[in-house]
Amino acid sequence: MIIVTGAAGFIASNLIKKLNSEGFNHIIAVDRFDNPEKNKNLEDLKIQKKIEREQFFEWLDKQNEKEVEFIFHLGARTDTAEFDVDLLNKLNTEYTKKMWEKCIDMQIPLIYASSAATYGLGEFGYEDDENKISELKPLNPYGISKNEFDKWALKQDKKPFFWTGLKFFNVYGPREYHKGRMASVILHAYKQISDTGKMKLFRSHNPDFKDGEQMRDFVFVYDVVNVMIWLMHHRKNSGIYNLGSGKARTFLDLVKAVFRSMNKKEDISFIDTPEDIRDKYQYFTEAKMEKLKSIGYPHEFTDLESGVDAYMQEMKL
Repeated sequence: MIIVTGAAGFIASNLIKKLNSEGFNHIIAVDRFDNPEKNKNLEDLKIQKKIEREQFFEWLDKQNEKEVEFIFHLGARTDTAEFDVDLLNKLNTEYTKKMWEKCIDMQIPLIYASSAATYGLGEFGYEDDENKISELKPLNPYGISKNEFDKWALKQDKKPFFWTGLKFFNVYGPREYHKGRMASVILHAYKQISDTGKMKLFRSHNPDFKDGEQMRDFVFVYDVVNVMIWLMHHRKNSGIYNLGSGKARTFLDLVKAVFRSMNKKEDISFIDTPEDIRDKYQYFTEAKMEKLKSIGYPHEFTDLESGVDAYMQEMKL
């Protein structure tokens, strides 16, 4: 059996769908199943059992560890505007420490979700060099909680026999409709253009960037899933890895791709970035992907236009 935490969420439900397509149907889905909209992500998936997040470790202790083939720990409090430090520490740091220790005791390989939010403003670049992780300065409590676990993991003398932390960049794609304001800009663009025929972007407040030319590393969720499944089969070269497309693109590129894919005439305007986030606004992110490629990952990543087209096609289904 394969355990997936955060199972009803965006990335995890896409992962389960891909696992099902490869014949892995003994999936243990771990989450809080109290959100009807989010639970729709599980309706078309083959799942052996659902376990509430708070009951998971008790359930795991009763299992024969030989039955558990792999754990994908993707569950977390992912709201970058969450300022309850105790909650983030409990769900993102301490829960993952317990998962790590169980994987050591039961000899279960582990992939867990870190985040590109750990890089902060990118003062130290976006290279997944484990020697630099202690120097990083995340901009919000969410990023801090993820970085604290990364730092803790690297200091441990005992580790799972295979483990990987993945720093997800700006992931977009199907099954994110429940995320509200935390959904990708692509989904927000689709909704705004559908409703108004127009799209508003944040104006640049940095003289080095023109309006709309702020850049992000946008990565298609199917690419993210492919990396995780490849690592599950690979099971060597443990460590912390970036997971982006490796190519920064502008918000204008993104929105123009959405207009084109929707067969709509471009109508883009700009509004001021809210003052309360202006000093923490990232103008450039780009994952350095050489480390993942160096261990043999063979696949190319979907370019933004192709990813938007594929996503928009799914929107129409």
